[in-house]
Amino acid sequence: MDVLTVGWIMIGLLLVFMAAGVPVGVTFITAGLICSYLLMGVKGSLSMLGQVSYHSVATPTWVCIPLFILMGGFAAIGGFAQRAYYSISVLAARLPGSLAIATCYACAAFGAMSGSSIATTAIFGRLSLPEMQKYGYDTRLSVGCIASAGTFASMIPPSMMFIIYAMFTQTSVAKLFAAGVIPGIMTATVYAIYIAILAKRKPQVAPMPPKEIVDLPVSQKLRIATRIWPIAVIAVLMMGGMYTGIFTATEAAAVGALLSLMFGIGLREITSMGMVVKAMKDSANTTAMLFLINIGALYYSRILAMTRVPTMITEALRDWHVSPFVVLLGIIVVMYFLGMIMVPVGIYALTLPIAFPLLVSMGYDPIWFGVIALKLTEIGCLTPPVGLNAFAMKGVVGKEISLETIFSGCMPFIALESVCLVILIIFPGLSTWLPNLLFGQ
Repeated sequence: MDVLTVGWIMIGLLLVFMAAGVPVGVTFITAGLICSYLLMGVKGSLSMLGQVSYHSVATPTWVCIPLFILMGGFAAIGGFAQRAYYSISVLAARLPGSLAIATCYACAAFGAMSGSSIATTAIFGRLSLPEMQKYGYDTRLSVGCIASAGTFASMIPPSMMFIIYAMFTQTSVAKLFAAGVIPGIMTATVYAIYIAILAKRKPQVAPMPPKEIVDLPVSQKLRIATRIWPIAVIAVLMMGGMYTGIFTATEAAAVGALLSLMFGIGLREITSMGMVVKAMKDSANTTAMLFLINIGALYYSRILAMTRVPTMITEALRDWHVSPFVVLLGIIVVMYFLGMIMVPVGIYALTLPIAFPLLVSMGYDPIWFGVIALKLTEIGCLTPPVGLNAFAMKGVVGKEISLETIFSGCMPFIALESVCLVILIIFPGLSTWLPNLLFGQ
């Protein structure tokens, strides 16, 4: 069978399996095995699967994934999210919509420990939703804010999705981490401005907290704010060490995990060995799932490259003399709509083997495009029918709030994410300035 035909069959199989609800890792491996069998036979396809399985996880870059996940697990049981939320909510008490604004910035702060948007959404769904309900916040605003702010953990380092992007594209993890800092803070600030304006115009959707909280002395507010110090110390040591060259990404992850455990024990939040064991088991389960997805996605990408479909598309666009911006816009539109029906890793596996070499050959910065691709997957985590963060929020609230209400609450924030996406496209320096400053051109 012609190799190009096999390539198109491969893409079709991926879409069919995804639509059928087959687990992502199994989808990649199955589609890859079927098409590699058509190209190389049984021995060749199994041999390549074995090689990819080993080399895709036995790399220094991939080793940091389980360590970052473990750091997030220790941070979750160590009470870091609670410290971030209550500290920021007291500081923001005078602002309209202060609890929702505190949720946004606390998600951003905890994202520096977690790296997982789903985990961040679940934690703050249990933490901040009851507080917002207690003070009469609008349900749609509350659940939409939490689910949407959870995506900050994907952009603000350490980010699991940046590491996966780096695996697909062979770009620098440290540069990607640096590139995500300003866009992450910018998005949180855009959310906060929107919430403040909405609460000012419609006070009933986000009532002010009690007067005794608003009128706390500045000295007391600052004392409460210092409770966020564990996150600040770990983030500065971990990221500072990595950006100054003292640590590699893997060593930074190990330092972060160790410090999270030590601070959790020292603050008497982690009080038993059972809590540590459970966090390690949960981290191992998450790591195993990501390993399977990574193996499958890289195997799929390797076979797809053998079919020359990505090369054919790249050459065709060059021959047609299509404007680089039109190509970029087309890729963004495709990834935007794929986000509605596919999980983020699936989008990367389907699009990056084709889009990445094409855009780099047209002169686009690979680090900048990493931020754009991640922003697109953030939007996908909020849009129906596959919005992972919305489903994570639904898992927290149970039958109390409908999935339709959660998706409805996310809609204004999807619009804000789209505005941020446009800003990042128009002003690429927002993504590239910090990595260029830290690492040079």
